[in-house]
Amino acid sequence: MNVKRLLQAAALCASLAPLAGAQAATPGAAAPAFDLPDRDAKTVSLASLRGHIVYVDFWASWCGPCRKSFPWMNAMQQKYGAQGFKVVAVNVDKRRADADRFLAQVPAHFTTVFDATGATPTAYDVKAMPSSVLVDDKGNVALVEEGFRDERRDALEARIRAMLPHP
Repeated sequence: MNVKRLLQAAALCASLAPLAGAQAATPGAAAPAFDLPDRDAKTVSLASLRGHIVYVDFWASWCGPCRKSFPWMNAMQQKYGAQGFKVVAVNVDKRRADADRFLAQVPAHFTTVFDATGATPTAYDVKAMPSSVLVDDKGNVALVEEGFRDERRDALEARIRAMLPHP
């Protein structure tokens, strides 16, 4: 990691620290609400996705592992979207242009929203990039993951599959 990225990561951690734990995403508890703009400036709310299994992913343009997670999230959205699965990726970059550059290189075929203020990652007590929270159809946290590791892909997919309605 270069110095600039290390400083960005430290700044993110520092900005999240004051409220860390205030509403944290805890398995079994209600997922913290959010209302954030998507790429077209339309508001996406977690409440509007009630009834779906939602994979909320926190990412930043400077995050190397995020580049590896996007193709997996694209595959999961394509594979399970028709069954009620939704990926919502929350970008935490301060500058939208940084996120747009990332998305030009690493396409997202799922909902992407933007939170330059850091309020949503703070509410979820995000400590690492990327971090993800699997939310059940009732709006409760089912699973919290820090980082993205290849060896966890199959287990995450199995958890998603188990949560989806079975015909």
